[in-house]
Amino acid sequence: MSFQNRIRLSGRTQAGLVRFLQAVMVAILGIGLYTGNAGIAVNAVVGLIVTQLPAVLERRYQITMNVGLVLWVTLAMFLHALGTVPLLGPDFATLYGSTWWWDHMTHALSSSLVVGSAYALTRALQEHTEYIHIGPKFTFAYLLVFVMAFGVFWELLEFYIAVGAESFGVPQVLTQYGLEDTLLDLVYNTMGGLLVAIFGTTYLTGLSDQLRARLDSRAADR
Repeated sequence: MSFQNRIRLSGRTQAGLVRFLQAVMVAILGIGLYTGNAGIAVNAVVGLIVTQLPAVLERRYQITMNVGLVLWVTLAMFLHALGTVPLLGPDFATLYGSTWWWDHMTHALSSSLVVGSAYALTRALQEHTEYIHIGPKFTFAYLLVFVMAFGVFWELLEFYIAVGAESFGVPQVLTQYGLEDTLLDLVYNTMGGLLVAIFGTTYLTGLSDQLRARLDSRAADR
């Protein structure tokens, strides 16, 4: 059963959702520029750039991502950008600041993208060359360790960006909420990676096959 059939949305509907979420991110960028909030603007710009990567891959390398995967990427970037926008209310808190689970949800989604990318590339390399062979059990363990290591790297990046922003007196584009929050982020990073390792690899087979074909083509041209 295809991804579209599982979530009962046609490819056309999913493509429309992608364009809608991108349009909202453009509006979020406008809010950031209008209010002079660098955090909102930078996160919206990064999100928009990431959502353009599938189109770049198709245009430059003829690698076509399933529209469901594009929606997955776009939704993750949209929810992160949305979480930085102050809500209407007495304290104008953001979803990151006022909703305890928002940060954990976005971490889980982001980690799922990281694991999905790692799986697609690893499988493509494995099928491209005879010198790499990774069994299913080792692949599962590798993806889990990879996402945990990436999670630690990201938390360190957030910490040093926050320290640097405070030292130079510039606005923070990434926010640290304390040690307990960091540990929970790592747990949810692992959960997101675990879900992809168990259930999501089937949907990435087509992408990894295209990557392998691209590698084969480049090797043949040498």
